[in-house]
Amino acid sequence: MSKKVAVIIVSHNGRHHLPDCLASVFNSDYPKENLKVIVIDNNSADSAVGYLKEVYPEVKIVENKKNHGFAEANNQGFFLAKKWGADYLLLLNQDAIMEKNCLPRLVKLIESDETIAAVQPKILLYPEKDKINSLGNSIHFLGFAYCNYYKEKDQQGITQPFETPYSSGAACLLRVSAIDEVGFFDDRLFMYHEDVDLGWRLRLAGYKSMLNPLAVIYHKYNYRKAKYKFYYMERNRWIVMLQNYRLATLLIFSPALLVMELGIILFSLKNGWFKEKIKGCLWILSRWPSIMSHRLNVRFKTRKIKDRQILALFTGSIRFQEIDNPILKYIVNPTMEIYFLLAKLVIFW
Repeated sequence: MSKKVAVIIVSHNGRHHLPDCLASVFNSDYPKENLKVIVIDNNSADSAVGYLKEVYPEVKIVENKKNHGFAEANNQGFFLAKKWGADYLLLLNQDAIMEKNCLPRLVKLIESDETIAAVQPKILLYPEKDKINSLGNSIHFLGFAYCNYYKEKDQQGITQPFETPYSSGAACLLRVSAIDEVGFFDDRLFMYHEDVDLGWRLRLAGYKSMLNPLAVIYHKYNYRKAKYKFYYMERNRWIVMLQNYRLATLLIFSPALLVMELGIILFSLKNGWFKEKIKGCLWILSRWPSIMSHRLNVRFKTRKIKDRQILALFTGSIRFQEIDNPILKYIVNPTMEIYFLLAKLVIFW
């Protein structure tokens, strides 16, 4: 008997994306009687909700009166999915398109091993279908996260599933029982790094995240260098590290963190988002008790493996085309790689 899968789509002014996205879901080869689609609309100003009610009356719609962000909206979807009795959640961005056999292949892989909590498909760009959006994601030991092989030619020769540090929130299948154990998204993150945090906590609890390159999704991805994005990415990077690393690990990494912070401050001054950087730091200081509370929850309730094991899948380099520059390539990355290598020789906890 097929497992029950709830597809959660967070919509915000996505009327122009939803037809392609939903058509791909309902055209999936997965049994329709075991598929439920939940759309969480974050106060769209377009006609997205009206379109859904008219064309897809079978879709469960949650109409938020304000934009709750990606994390909290998905948490709303998770509550409804559990109420329906879902075994798995498929998180899908509103601007993503599934291949017909994608979902069955994701389910087959996650069903093969009960320690697998998350499975990501190969995510290709759209309409440049021969180029990669994400063939797995990387976590830098200083908390940065990025897509691997971004904008490179599709590597069709890779056909075997492999383990990744975390699965992209743009498209991934999650085991409901594992989410029950570790908790779902941290809604304080609002947007960006919420999938990094979840993947990190799942790994700390002893679960694996995998990528199935034979399951394919196309993503209308557009990297934006907006100021608000830097605010959330920098703030959330620190929140995730403070909550998930052991204190001793943070101390070992503190010299590298300090040097990187100075570099980021200079970069923010040059590019006009210094205020956003400071705003993020002030937010963390003002919510310090809450961050420490989450840290204790991870430390004592769900952690089963060591930082040393977690770091085996992390990296010392940032290799993302949109931010590539000579200083990063020839100075920062080599230096951080050496530092990370030496740090891993010390970290035994």
